[in-house]
Amino acid sequence: MNGAQLIMKTAVKAGIEVCFTNFGTTEIPLAMAFDACTGIMPILGLFEGVCTGAADGYGRMMDKPAMTLLHLGPGLANGVANLHNAKKAKTPVLNLVGEHATQHMGLDAPLSMNIEVLSSTISGWYKTNQSPETLSRDLADAITASRFGQIATLIIPNDYQQSEITDERVADSYFAHDTIDEKKIETAVHLIRKHHKVALLLGGRALRQQGLYAAARIKEQTNCDLLSDNFPGYMERGVDFPEIIRIPYFPEPAIDLLSGYGAVVICGSKEPVGFFGYNGIRSKLLAEDQPRIVVSSNKQNPIEVLECLANALGCSQKISPKVTAARRYPSVAQGTLTAEKACQTLAATQPEGAIMVDEGISSAFSYYTLSHGLLPHTMMTIAGGSLGYGMPCAIGAAIACPDRPVISLQADGSAMYTVQALWTQARYKLNITTLICANRSYNILKMELQRARIHSVSSNVSALVDIKNPHINWVEMAGAMGVRGVSVNTGEQLANEIEISLSEKGPHLIEMVLQ
Repeated sequence: MNGAQLIMKTAVKAGIEVCFTNFGTTEIPLAMAFDACTGIMPILGLFEGVCTGAADGYGRMMDKPAMTLLHLGPGLANGVANLHNAKKAKTPVLNLVGEHATQHMGLDAPLSMNIEVLSSTISGWYKTNQSPETLSRDLADAITASRFGQIATLIIPNDYQQSEITDERVADSYFAHDTIDEKKIETAVHLIRKHHKVALLLGGRALRQQGLYAAARIKEQTNCDLLSDNFPGYMERGVDFPEIIRIPYFPEPAIDLLSGYGAVVICGSKEPVGFFGYNGIRSKLLAEDQPRIVVSSNKQNPIEVLECLANALGCSQKISPKVTAARRYPSVAQGTLTAEKACQTLAATQPEGAIMVDEGISSAFSYYTLSHGLLPHTMMTIAGGSLGYGMPCAIGAAIACPDRPVISLQADGSAMYTVQALWTQARYKLNITTLICANRSYNILKMELQRARIHSVSSNVSALVDIKNPHINWVEMAGAMGVRGVSVNTGEQLANEIEISLSEKGPHLIEMVLQ
């Protein structure tokens, strides 16, 4: 057995089932090990950002890591943008990155790079393997680290991958959350009972089913509001789930919302800050004198923390309908599509159990409110704000949950960052419906220009936020990648095409031409 085969055996033993890859010369032994050690399905992405975005989507849905296999520092660099999103979403991801053979290091070869420094920017755990005999232990440690909801990156020299292993024992990966801090629970109980209006800010695992049920118990007992960050990585939504108020994207309404609370209890997230810094507006969204407490650490399970808090407050195990969403029935929008009409029609047609991947940026602002009270579904958003996450994330979600429909609400500008994802969707016949919000501009930048009180720009600047010249033909683009594509411009057409895409197997793309 060589080092690469031992790596794969260790991964299989730890429950790794999928690897998203675009490998190169330094990773050939690891790629060959997929045949020698079955149990991991390799998935090809034509760009490393597709691989890392897919691993993010898989990890969010499964709450366990997929593996990526990346080619040296440049391959990792190509995937960093979507690893940044995974980091902010608290997604478990395992990266394997090939390194030059040890005798080739230090020679400043064309692909040489300080991979550890690059890894440190997005990884909660990273290491370069120092010996073939420690490969299994290093990988097991990496997998354990990732299970806390972070990225773990193991860098493996090429010659160690090829080395014959004398000790073939496969290391175990052990994982357990840290215990709950009872003093923080006591402080949170005191704040909730002392203040008339309290916000419970949720993130990470707290927005999964069990966490939301525990939060609903607390809301029923205390009448607190349940909040999340503006871009939560994962959230269960729909009938029988409590309503979660998203903190607004722009700082002024966010500060206005949060200023109304006497105290804020934070679980699975951190103290909220603005997406950007603006002159004259504070970056920290909570006031300095506003009481707050973070009751969970990164290594604790926020679901257990919420359940402990609910019990400490004396909350009932039963949840009444008054704190959960009632069923709503949005209607299909009529006539020429706008961003709002597209979101309304999507809400009217999305099926039970759908996985909604939101990278609609400005075009999707109205979707969240419209989708409250629909049949149960899962929602994922662009947690780190790094564009190009949506279509790759949909791949990972579809691989993780092949029996559930995946709908990707996708801005046209950011779709071009990782358009190669359509090819992977077609190759693996994934049940993904991609809805392109074709406003043919970087509309969010236009909004930011207006916020900066810039109401007139030169032709040079105007050209930098406009993607009409040349026109991107999404139907032909999809067809070139093997995906069925259509273009619509009315609510009725959109509803019909969504129904078709959900009734047929394989990927579909619908360009929604927005006025």
